[in-house]
Amino acid sequence: MKSLIDQQRAFFNSNQTKDLKFRIGQLQKLKSLLLSNQNRLNEAIYKDFGKSPFETFTNEFGLVFLDIDEACSKLRKWAKRKRVRTNWVNFPAKSYIIPEPLGVSLIIGAWNYPYQLSLAPAIAAIAAGNTVILKPSELPLNTSNILAEVINTAFDPAFFHVVEGGIEETTALLEERFDKIFFTGSTNVGRIVYQAAAKHLTPVTLELGGKSPAIFTEDANFKMGIKRLIWAKFLNSGQTCIAPDYVLLPKSRKNEFLELAKAEIEQASYSIENGNYIRIINDKNLERLKNLIDPDKVYSGGEIREGQRIIQPTLMHNVTFNDAIMQEEIFGPILPVITYDSLDEVIPEIKKREKPLSCYLFTTNSSIRDKLLHELSFGGGAINEAVMHISNSRLPFGGVGQSGTGSYHGEAGFRTFSHYKSILQKATWFETNLKYSPYSEGKLKWIRRLMGMK
Repeated sequence: MKSLIDQQRAFFNSNQTKDLKFRIGQLQKLKSLLLSNQNRLNEAIYKDFGKSPFETFTNEFGLVFLDIDEACSKLRKWAKRKRVRTNWVNFPAKSYIIPEPLGVSLIIGAWNYPYQLSLAPAIAAIAAGNTVILKPSELPLNTSNILAEVINTAFDPAFFHVVEGGIEETTALLEERFDKIFFTGSTNVGRIVYQAAAKHLTPVTLELGGKSPAIFTEDANFKMGIKRLIWAKFLNSGQTCIAPDYVLLPKSRKNEFLELAKAEIEQASYSIENGNYIRIINDKNLERLKNLIDPDKVYSGGEIREGQRIIQPTLMHNVTFNDAIMQEEIFGPILPVITYDSLDEVIPEIKKREKPLSCYLFTTNSSIRDKLLHELSFGGGAINEAVMHISNSRLPFGGVGQSGTGSYHGEAGFRTFSHYKSILQKATWFETNLKYSPYSEGKLKWIRRLMGMK
């Protein structure tokens, strides 16, 4: 590990990554490699999850290719020196800010979207001019293997290299000093990463999770809202960090909601054979999810095929905030429904819990919308939609509090892997003597005026 990091630090110090043409060339090379190996990449993720080529493109590589194209087209703008105003105290001078890469970066990917959540931060790091060590999750073994093969055979390890392995390899990496660490995963592991980084004062971006609520109000368009909600919840079999974790809705609309939601699930006909469903990642997570299902509260679904690691889309009703399923992030195809009499009882319940990564509000009432946006803290979200905010690269993506720190996507990703160096450049043809001794009341008055003070 140390040897690899030393190689990358030497490469970074050679200044090659500071050349914008070099960065764009490496990003284009990455895209070409992914396209030329598309079939093999599809086969690997199918072996791990049963994920179809359609979903592999739409929620893995489609987003990766958009990230690469945007970075290549906008990099010169993002990396451009920016002039800012200079105050009178520093006259005559000019001031500007220079984005510069941080150095050697470590990216630890997540298992649930093994391509997108590994490559998207790597793209941002490369665009910003860093070298990259990528540690994909070991849980989907086939995707980890193919990523390592494709990248490591084509890129100089001193610039971009994939390190495979589990806890032992990750621990060894975290013992070394990096200039930036980017982690996507659980809050518990995020704490471990944060503690390891603190020893070296390494800046860290954490993309974590949490229980993201979907709130329906009395006036919501239930038919359209439920269609979008069901798609977002059961995408990737619920194994999505920004998936709606639970639903809050008025008691008066409960039966309507459940009937429409059940009908939408049946209409979607979720299955691996239909290309719109995947397996639970492993037996451990299957058992965890199985224990969260209360048979007495299952409205529809609940069927578990243990040999295939499949849980059918499950709706649970008559759920309260005290139930087991409300004590942890679900991260699976189970949707609990909680009813309320008034929004005023819901808001304090959400505030009592850790700030979620996402929040989704279904309403046509602008006053309610503004009230909830004002009162609730969360990473990001959507109104009358769910999950799709991640597809807009102009919206920085990240959490707050226990759901994460820092953000990326688009220019936000470039900023995450950059340092903004501030420069004051002073002319030499003039200099006042105001700041120099001997001091006087007159000089102090002038200084106060120049600073806008009486």
